[in-house]
Amino acid sequence: MKNVVLIPDSFKGTMSSEEICAIMERSIKVHYPDASVTSIPVADGGEGSVDAFLEALGGERRTLTVQGPYG
Repeated sequence: MKNVVLIPDSFKGTMSSEEICAIMERSIKVHYPDASVTSIPVADGGEGSVDAFLEALGGERRTLTVQGPYG
């Protein structure tokens, strides 16, 4: 059995790292149906970073209204 680890970053403005993982995993499974695939979405500190952290750590997004930069 093949073991595959996917660790993609997002494609700016087009796909998130989670979407890329899903596409890559589907493609791998076409050719290697019994492969064990581990997906680890990452980000380089820019676009998609918050989503990658939330996915990795099981967090949730919360929206707040503040009066200025100090709360």
